[in-house]
Amino acid sequence: MKQSRNLALVVALVLMLCSCSAISGSTSTETFDDFDGPAGSPPNRDLWVYDFGDPHSANHEAQTYTSSPNNVRLDGEGHLLIQAQTTGNGYTSGRLVTRGTLDMLYGKVSARIKMPSGQGIWPAFWMLGSDCPDVGWPECGEIDLMELVNVGTTYYVTLHGPQGNSDYSDHDGVRASGSFPDLANDYHVYWLDWQPDSITIGVDDTVLAVFGPASLPAGGRWVFNHPMYAVLNVAVGGDWPGPPTDATPFPATMIVDWFRYTP
Repeated sequence: MKQSRNLALVVALVLMLCSCSAISGSTSTETFDDFDGPAGSPPNRDLWVYDFGDPHSANHEAQTYTSSPNNVRLDGEGHLLIQAQTTGNGYTSGRLVTRGTLDMLYGKVSARIKMPSGQGIWPAFWMLGSDCPDVGWPECGEIDLMELVNVGTTYYVTLHGPQGNSDYSDHDGVRASGSFPDLANDYHVYWLDWQPDSITIGVDDTVLAVFGPASLPAGGRWVFNHPMYAVLNVAVGGDWPGPPTDATPFPATMIVDWFRYTP
């Protein structure tokens, strides 16, 4: 009986340790989405949430964000499609976020994406502080892993945050070199290596920018040591890209092969 009781205690202890390990290790578990699912179905609802309307009216963008499969859907071949479409009197598109489902703090954030291009087309893979609904922008902080504005030969990686009554960025943009003649021509892996007081952004095997508190302009405050969420969207028009023209190809489609977060 004593041996039986000892065995039961050992089993209970092992189960308890396993349970504790699973809980304590949950913050270090990788999140990976390969967008596997039937054609026309929505992306994983446990990870992706829709933004609706025009969350950035200050940019005077022309699109309305929807959850329609015309704008956001899986293609049945392991890809997420985010499409900007023309309508009778405007444009619709999609904007997906991990706000409230995956609020990330440090680690590696990456996605393999084929970006669209065209006059008035503005695709982006970026992040916002999870406290944005409470403190607003730019106090929450914004990390732009990749923005293409009109063409894939000029691309931008930028930080935005509070600096007095304005926002800051590192510079006007990072221009394509011989390594990336046109980012819109193919898939590329866009990534962020994020540590306390350190942000490194790159494409494929190339580092594009390294940021830290010392790289901010005078008066700028580092607001990137708190949880943030991912954003994938295709905007249309606005102050930066300007309006589409008759030559702009529609639908303008961002094709996402996979998304990964490794704490």
